[in-house]
Amino acid sequence: MGTIKNPLIKESTREFYQEGKRTKDYSLYDFLHGYLYAKWPYFYIGVALGEHPLNKFLQPLFLFLSSILTPAREDESVDSGYAWANSYHGKVVPVEEAKRLVSVREDIVINDLEHVVPFTRARDIILKNPERIVVMDCPCRASRPNPCTPLDVCLIIGDPFASFILEHQPKKTRQITSQEAMEIIEQEHNRGHVQHAFFKDAMLNRFYAICNCCSCCCGAFQAQRNGTPMLMTSGYTAFIEEDLCEGCRSCLDHCQFSAIELIDDKALVIEEDCYGCGVCVDQCPNQAISLHLDPNKGIPLEINSLMEQARLAG
Repeated sequence: MGTIKNPLIKESTREFYQEGKRTKDYSLYDFLHGYLYAKWPYFYIGVALGEHPLNKFLQPLFLFLSSILTPAREDESVDSGYAWANSYHGKVVPVEEAKRLVSVREDIVINDLEHVVPFTRARDIILKNPERIVVMDCPCRASRPNPCTPLDVCLIIGDPFASFILEHQPKKTRQITSQEAMEIIEQEHNRGHVQHAFFKDAMLNRFYAICNCCSCCCGAFQAQRNGTPMLMTSGYTAFIEEDLCEGCRSCLDHCQFSAIELIDDKALVIEEDCYGCGVCVDQCPNQAISLHLDPNKGIPLEINSLMEQARLAG
């Protein structure tokens, strides 16, 4: 990758490009993919979801171009769904951990989080100017004919991503404070929506956003239902105290993963389906539900712990 010198190119594009040059295994194709994704997110996501009016013409074209332009990678599974998940995925984070992610006050570099993000690519947390946070209208919700509201719930964290999105999507974004970001997360959690930390290869192989997702609008949920393992569990499983449960169904009605059933007027967690988001915990009027660490569900993304481990290792 060379140097962009055209004076007509926006400063945030230059910063994105220069950061790409400093990123290991980040090709020119990756940059062009990331540029397309970040500059036209509503078009990109609309086509991916099958909601764009030109989808039946554009999606096959995109797949063809991707097949001939994408650099060959030894780590990709033959299965296209798994290959896609390896490049673009979301880690479920309970609400308090999501708040901590938007409260980081220092630049950090945490590489190769395979134990937390069990994919072969896009598993770094590298935050530059983490206090620069931009909220944007959710491309998934905006693509749907009858979306959940509000729309402005996607949080882009740190540079070059926040500056790029703000500069290229001024009508659908605004810069916010860490406190405002925490309030959005809390409000979405109270609506029953799930917080995901998203990672993408084209976004410099790293974490770049917290999305507040509903199963009806979210493209990641749609991909998961269609067999692409795009979402990772938080590392927790919900546990219900049977003696406290009154069978009110509030947890069933709010579970985005359909991981709770009612048996003999008692709620029961289907453990293999639970992603440990914690929505049900705060929706239960009797405080009958709690999250428990589950060794079968991987390791939680706990930013303070990861930062401390990085300091000790450095």
